[in-house]
Amino acid sequence: MSRLDTGDQAPAFTLPDAASQPVQLADYAGRSVIVFFYPAAMTPGCTTQAQDFRDALAALQSAGYAVLGISPDPLAKLTRFIEQEQLSYPLLSDPDKQVLAAYGAYGEKTMYGKKTVGVIRSTVVIGGDGVVRLAKYNVRAKGHVASLAKALGVDLG
Repeated sequence: MSRLDTGDQAPAFTLPDAASQPVQLADYAGRSVIVFFYPAAMTPGCTTQAQDFRDALAALQSAGYAVLGISPDPLAKLTRFIEQEQLSYPLLSDPDKQVLAAYGAYGEKTMYGKKTVGVIRSTVVIGGDGVVRLAKYNVRAKGHVASLAKALGVDLG
């Protein structure tokens, strides 16, 4: 598993959203996009993170950022999560974990002192030119969006 760094070309991807519509990174050409990778919808940490992105979305969009969430969850679970948490940005399904792996967001991690393999909570900010502007790995769900906004110079109000 190799992680992305600032200046790397972001790997292209096409994944289905909760409505089974294909979403490509290329759809965001010319726009900056925040892609966050999370382990599982409707778990406490992932819910906190998703809510924080939801609550910060207007400020992020005003600053020129789109937001996408990617997990290995099936589409039906993503649909329930979007409805339950009233999320207004796309969640994409990567059940084969190929995009997760390409972005360095899947692999060996330590949880509660034990090594395991799974989704590594990560966020990658991609410029409109497809180049990585910021890549954060092993982020904490709570407070991550505020920290990310600060790093991007976005005032959440």
